[in-house]
Amino acid sequence: MTSRSPSPRYMAFACLMVSTSLMSTIALSGSAFAAHAKTSHKQAAARTAAQPQGARQPVAQTAPAARRARTGPVEARGEEQISVTTSRQALNGGGGMMRIEHAPRNVQTVDHEYISMRNPSSTALDLIQNLPSVSISTPDPYGMQGGQIQTRGLTDLDMALLVDGAPAAAAKYITENIDTENVESVSLTPGSSETALPVMSAASGTMNETTHTPDKKFGGLVDFSYGTNNLSREFIRLDTGEIGHSGVRGYVSFSNTHTRSWMGAGINDRRHVDFGLNKFWQNGSFAKTFVSWNWEDFTIDNYPTQQEFYRYKHTGEGYGRSANSNNINYWKNNTDYWNQVFISAPIHVVLTRRLAFDLQPYYNLGRGWDASPGGTVTQTDGSTRNVTSYFLQGATERRGAVAKLGIDVDRHNHVAFGYWYENNYTQQSYPTSYTMDNGAAPSPNWAAYRIDAGDQQNAGTEIHSLFVEDHAKYLHDKLDIQAGFKFVMANTWNKDLYGRMANNRTEPLPQLSVGYTIDEHSQIYLNAEGDYRQPSAVDLGWLYTSVPIPKNQYSIKEELGYRYHDEHIILDASFFNYNVTNRIVNQYLGMNQFKPFSIGNQHMRGFDFMISGRPIHGFSPYASVEYLHAVQDSNVLDPYTNTMLNSKGTQAIMAPRVLANFGLTYKYAGFFGNASLHYTGPQSVSVAGDQRMPGFVTNTISLGYRFKPMGIAQSPTIKLNFANVTGSIVRTGAMGAIYSAKDPSTVYSGSLASYTGYGNSFMTAARFTMTGTVSTSF
Repeated sequence: MTSRSPSPRYMAFACLMVSTSLMSTIALSGSAFAAHAKTSHKQAAARTAAQPQGARQPVAQTAPAARRARTGPVEARGEEQISVTTSRQALNGGGGMMRIEHAPRNVQTVDHEYISMRNPSSTALDLIQNLPSVSISTPDPYGMQGGQIQTRGLTDLDMALLVDGAPAAAAKYITENIDTENVESVSLTPGSSETALPVMSAASGTMNETTHTPDKKFGGLVDFSYGTNNLSREFIRLDTGEIGHSGVRGYVSFSNTHTRSWMGAGINDRRHVDFGLNKFWQNGSFAKTFVSWNWEDFTIDNYPTQQEFYRYKHTGEGYGRSANSNNINYWKNNTDYWNQVFISAPIHVVLTRRLAFDLQPYYNLGRGWDASPGGTVTQTDGSTRNVTSYFLQGATERRGAVAKLGIDVDRHNHVAFGYWYENNYTQQSYPTSYTMDNGAAPSPNWAAYRIDAGDQQNAGTEIHSLFVEDHAKYLHDKLDIQAGFKFVMANTWNKDLYGRMANNRTEPLPQLSVGYTIDEHSQIYLNAEGDYRQPSAVDLGWLYTSVPIPKNQYSIKEELGYRYHDEHIILDASFFNYNVTNRIVNQYLGMNQFKPFSIGNQHMRGFDFMISGRPIHGFSPYASVEYLHAVQDSNVLDPYTNTMLNSKGTQAIMAPRVLANFGLTYKYAGFFGNASLHYTGPQSVSVAGDQRMPGFVTNTISLGYRFKPMGIAQSPTIKLNFANVTGSIVRTGAMGAIYSAKDPSTVYSGSLASYTGYGNSFMTAARFTMTGTVSTSF
């Protein structure tokens, strides 16, 4: 297979993004900022501290005052000498599985204390699997293929997935975003997104990964992992320390991962690079750059139907790919080959004591292809040859920026005006080639094997959005009010050989959040907002232009919550209510491809509860639960059978009524350990409600020991990570939505080049896995 590198035009744009941020970093440290050096450091820190810890705005998540308050002693230079001493442990409970939050909305966070105990090959999905609002499905134990999220009756398709506040790869490709060692925290805000965030699909909230802050001194981190399924993984990060006396700090890391498929035959490889560069000023200004590159070549799993799953469970007969090159299900003819580049470069400039400017540009480029068997063709001499079909994306590109001007109107109100622009574009085609004699798929660009270039499509969305927000504090800062309004104007198009379809739509998105601090231990909060979702450009590519683009999904959401924390426990309880119109869901087509369709209206209501304990004799407990009452409010027309489904009043699809979690962390001297359990209740997996999936339990265990420094090794550590300790054979989620289990054409089976009509297909929990890791900082 030949590599498909991004074209010079794309690479030039990516380089321009990085260069712009670097030039800004250097320029801002010069004379242009000298005039602002006299700005009160105390006021700048107070302005930063006013942002809630759970907030995911670029300003809040990287501002020095907020970060210093979490990471250790800080001394402010200049006229005022301020020393602050605290730690991550003071802000979290349950061994990092829960954090104290102050935002006037539900925020659920895992931080670095917990992340550092998990398997280094974990993705953000693995890290948040014990939060109360989510049920996670992953097809493999080492994060090679991402996965799916279910939250409050919605899915990750309704969620904004962010890295440092910028839109990143979707959940099924989340491994492309960042290596786990470079993640400081992962925060989930179920059902809520802040006004200034560059998101258009956040009906079920946002998930934000905060990246590593470069160390002040030269050093780094290295780890090596080996595990079941022939896993081998190597990671190294180098921190530059402060470069000269510029205040600029950076890091670069590289990882290499190799493993075989846990079910059937197949080899999976991934290589990943992360790069970060930060610069902070005493007046509160900063510039930050994060760049990642990801290359992967993995086997696309065959997801079982219900019948295939039970056959595997009761007889041991697997459903994975074949090792036989003469088999149409041969793993080398079912592969995904992909390159991805992600760039985020937020800049915050303190202009005056009352005026600040934020700019967050971002860029995402992906290129690659999926291969699958395409049957056989007969030659002129009567012989037959196998054919490979491709889903080829010439480019999947997202570029955008958020510009915001903030003004301290008075001592109570901070008002901001902003503009968000995004262009999201995908170009795809469906070529065919002769399969190689060894049964493997050639590159679709290999002319010697090319049969046909196939149909070509392109689709995309261009967004212009204006917003205004006000953050006000009264009653000695006990009353926290955040109000905002965003007006989105989106042009969406889909073009193929048969024509072009486009529409222009607008959406008003109001938001109001109110928090009141009762005393030093207690807070209540209220959040209400409107949100929407439209089909992604990639998914639109699977709709012929004769099929109308689905109407935008719109949600109205309310949430009421209470928080409590003291020296013993941290507690958060919230009640929520959603009303969703024109609900959009995705049908799985096979080979990691999906097609959107609308299922009318739904309503969801329920509550989340999470509690954690501070360390008691080394033990830190954690528990959470969610109850969800989600109902389908519409009957839906099934286009396959041309019948009206009696779905009104049934349990909404992929909306389990109960989620529950328990975790326990233990630390003593250098020893550490963590055990967790997750339960997801039964759920419907068809709109008609005629196919269901039973509840299931998953579990993980982490054990390790941190030795005292030995020479250059500052933190030599060994750890073991176990998943599915009991070896349970369970389904963890449906691959997508279907109208009915009785449809004549519903789910594509990767082993046959046809639709089978056996109901939904599923992700299955991987069998017992164990990973051993040795690591150290230096």
